[in-house]
Amino acid sequence: MRVVLASGNRHKARELMRLLPGWEVEPYPGPLPEETGETFRENALLKARHVRGEVDGDLWVLADDSGISAAALGGAPGVRSARFAGEQATDAENLAALLQALEAVDDRRVAYVAELVMISPDGRELYARGELRGTLAKEPRGSGGFGYDPAFVPDDYPGDPRTMAELTPDEKDAISHRGRAARELAIWLARAEDAARPRGAISDLFGRKRDRP
Repeated sequence: MRVVLASGNRHKARELMRLLPGWEVEPYPGPLPEETGETFRENALLKARHVRGEVDGDLWVLADDSGISAAALGGAPGVRSARFAGEQATDAENLAALLQALEAVDDRRVAYVAELVMISPDGRELYARGELRGTLAKEPRGSGGFGYDPAFVPDDYPGDPRTMAELTPDEKDAISHRGRAARELAIWLARAEDAARPRGAISDLFGRKRDRP
């Protein structure tokens, strides 16, 4: 499946291709709308719908909005994760800002959240969400990953002090928030393709918002 990712971030495109074997994910090179949403899903929808209107009608469009939330900061940086230290901030600057904000704080619980929105060639929408909980290390470690990975120690490997940037790609993909969302998305698409319904299974699944606890 050929998919246009509503992002110029090649790290995300490569990660999604690892997570979704057989998918050809191409970053969108053009400008994207300002992320004015109050939630990750709202921002993902803004980007997905914009790119849907800009690319070949036969292509699928996939948008991701993700970030980190710190319990001690009431959920911040949240949707401002990519610009926590300023509108043009680098990954390193954003991470430094978060480490400074939590420098004297005992509660270092954090969570990664990813929302994916996929739009079919005929405009129907599918949603998926993934979450990963962990703690923020005092200092960054590791050279893998991107964003806040060098300080994010996941809960999924109890007793393992490594950050997401120190895990192998396979270890990271197995637990990552984006990986969980991508696998949920793939499951829904597979179910749609396997179901034999007169109206078309994909049309039954796209646009359906499931209740979450």
